[in-house]
Amino acid sequence: MTDEAWPTDTATLEWADPAIGLASLPELSGFDFLTGMLEGRIPPPPIASTMALQLVSVGEGTVDFEVTPHARHLNPLGMVHGGLACTVLDTVVGCAGHTTLPAGVGYTSIDLQVSYLRPIMPTIEPLRAVGRVVKGGRRVIFTEGELLDPAGNALATATSSLLVIDRRGN
Repeated sequence: MTDEAWPTDTATLEWADPAIGLASLPELSGFDFLTGMLEGRIPPPPIASTMALQLVSVGEGTVDFEVTPHARHLNPLGMVHGGLACTVLDTVVGCAGHTTLPAGVGYTSIDLQVSYLRPIMPTIEPLRAVGRVVKGGRRVIFTEGELLDPAGNALATATSSLLVIDRRGN
């Protein structure tokens, strides 16, 4: 069987120009930026479309996202590729840290440690990803995250250290 004979499926991805959201970063705290995204005043980043991610709640030091794995996220064994879990967890731990930062201050990941606890199967129900700050800081923020199935079972966990980048003086 050749590639041309295999059944195929398609997905159309659409996203807003990321420059729209980036323009508001210098004026908004991380909490206000993510709240604007949650309320639809700021468009989500393109990665949200690629990974089928949706922000569902924002708190001080915490965020919740939903992700529904699709067939396009499968590995050769028919399970959801670990890269989806890693990307989703990287998103929630980073966004949780971002909620604690003032306007004009950003972050980048220093490290990300992911533990895969159960196989992730494609589902029609969204998975929940929760990120929270363990210890805030002016130079480094420590965060943790969980990816949960619809029954609340942990599928993967992560810890991360985020380097705080203050661009207000630049």
